[in-house]
Amino acid sequence: MNQAIRHSWVAAVAMFALIFGAISYVQVVGADDLKTNPLNQRAILQNYCNDRGAIIVGGTPVAESVDTGSETCKFQRTYAQPELYAGITGYFSKNYGATGLEQAMGAELAGNSDQLFLDRVGQLFLGNQPKGASVELTIDPQIQQLAYSLIPDGQRGSIVVSNPKTGAILAMASKPSYNPNLVATQDPAAEGANMNELVKVPGINLNQNVSGPTGELLAPGSVFKLVDTAAALASGKYNKDSVLPNPAEMPFDGIQYKLPNYAGGNCYTRDTASFAFALQQSCNTPFASIALDLGRNAIADQAKKFGFGEDVGDQLKLGHALGNGFPDNLDKPGLAQSAIGQKDVRVTPLQVNMMTSAIANGGAQMAPTLVKTLRSPDLRVIDEPKPAQLRTSTTPDIAKQITEWMTSVVTDGIAKSAAVPGVQVAGKTGTAELGNGLNNSWFTGFAPADNPKVSVTIVMEGVDIYAGAKLTSPNAKKIFEAVLNK
Repeated sequence: MNQAIRHSWVAAVAMFALIFGAISYVQVVGADDLKTNPLNQRAILQNYCNDRGAIIVGGTPVAESVDTGSETCKFQRTYAQPELYAGITGYFSKNYGATGLEQAMGAELAGNSDQLFLDRVGQLFLGNQPKGASVELTIDPQIQQLAYSLIPDGQRGSIVVSNPKTGAILAMASKPSYNPNLVATQDPAAEGANMNELVKVPGINLNQNVSGPTGELLAPGSVFKLVDTAAALASGKYNKDSVLPNPAEMPFDGIQYKLPNYAGGNCYTRDTASFAFALQQSCNTPFASIALDLGRNAIADQAKKFGFGEDVGDQLKLGHALGNGFPDNLDKPGLAQSAIGQKDVRVTPLQVNMMTSAIANGGAQMAPTLVKTLRSPDLRVIDEPKPAQLRTSTTPDIAKQITEWMTSVVTDGIAKSAAVPGVQVAGKTGTAELGNGLNNSWFTGFAPADNPKVSVTIVMEGVDIYAGAKLTSPNAKKIFEAVLNK
């Protein structure tokens, strides 16, 4: 009898401990994860009809809650210039949850964050409806509109524009886009029908961590040669006067495959090349030879220092993909292909922009910043994120040398159409082959080269080489001019 009582007592204590542990986890340890889980609809339903804070660009709300005049649901979330900002704001939907800043800044926008505790107490004391904080972005509305307009309708592409010294995002645009109002409607039938149509659109930026500038994982092509260059100079085996092998093809023992040199420039005119010439003409074999000489780890370590495969920092406030860094288990042909940004190397447009900005900023990579200020309902500033260095990508001397070579890519190389009269522009093009004559076409660069104020990254997906040339470097020039002339 005593043994049975003892077993029952032990079982009861264990159950209480389990219940207490589960409650403690839900209320303390896992509270934030549960609140931000996109599958958790409780927070959405609780706040859906409240006066949610605005998301503001250039002093104008691009997402706000408007009074419906209805007693059942007093406020409706609406989006101005919806396609232009959808990739940043995301949507706030009763049945599909929230994405973008609507999700990442959900507690602040709803007025539930710790920073707004006193405001909540005041609203409760006065008997007022809960009201959220407003989020002012670093986005420049004119540059955002320009970037968006430079991606043709029907073309998949992304553009990121930032300040390399602070990490502030000035523009972040992509197409195809969508209208968040379609899934923020209070009509459940229309909401469901609209979402069913949106998910059928290839490449649409419905969720930032799998699409658009922060989530679209793409082969970087020749812009990855900047990684090889930094790794080469950091190794001590190469310097600004190094002579690189530049054969028309690179053979490999035991297989028929040969890595071809880039056929679009003047690589074929020389059997050897300087770093300046190899970058100007985007030659493949010199950089493949560097990777084979230094080995996989040297290239992988430098890619990591530039942020490939790494987190982009907490200040962005958007979901984002990490990319795959630099692949493991590469044979010699695989290493050669990966060194020119092909094979299985995958990065996001934002990560390429961050790499470029690190070079522009003397090797210091800043955390990308999208939120300028957070203001309480009475417009008091309650948070103002400051520029923060995320990591050291390379040394100032190496960054300066790469900048000099990137400048020559624009003055004497295949990125001449990015040149801005009276301004030194540093740039690098990239062409990642997809087969069937189509490519992902890249440009990344910054200006002025000697005192950078803007970093621009453009990628156009699935274009032929001629369309890519028209949509990247010339468009970068337009963005450089627009920012520098403000």
